[in-house]
Amino acid sequence: MIASVAGRVAALGPDSAVVEVGGVGVLVHCAPGTLATLRVGEQGSLATSLVVREESLTLYGFATDDERLIFEMLQTASGVGPRLALAMLAVHTPNALRVAVASADVKALTMVPGIGQKGAQRIILELKDKLGTPAEAVDAALNGRPGPAPWRDQVHTALVGLGYSVRDADEAVAVVSAEADAETAAGRVPAVAVLLKSALRALSVR
Repeated sequence: MIASVAGRVAALGPDSAVVEVGGVGVLVHCAPGTLATLRVGEQGSLATSLVVREESLTLYGFATDDERLIFEMLQTASGVGPRLALAMLAVHTPNALRVAVASADVKALTMVPGIGQKGAQRIILELKDKLGTPAEAVDAALNGRPGPAPWRDQVHTALVGLGYSVRDADEAVAVVSAEADAETAAGRVPAVAVLLKSALRALSVR
């Protein structure tokens, strides 16, 4: 089990980072929020989870141990693999996922691409006694206090981390604002991973 990696960040992509460890470049798949904490050429450290399949070994990275814990716990639910678990962490923080499961918030879980109503209900049923229920997170959700940083900040920070200028990041965020507004109007939380990919496409055709 590779529990963590630390070293110089050699490259960043839309959904992964390459970290040099002992002269070897290690590819680590990450959510946009985690990638936003890294900078090419600088030292980086990630908590990691190794997913072993018959045909592959895939390493997933996280900014905190708590994110890794939730990532691994999510996969104990039927139908939740590593990519869907990572998508859930791209949309919701660990505490937000705890709140959603504890309060049986189907709507919050279906905001994640790939999760329908039946899937959300199954996840709630199977994980309700596993993720824990932080009192402060539940209190914040019930009283409508602000949650995690908005998508705009996360996408902007991720683009700058990928090497784009602040001006380029500003322009790309402006381009995808309509897409995010449409999601919000439909009652869904804009998925940072989806918006980041849209922003990168917009920058590539300039």
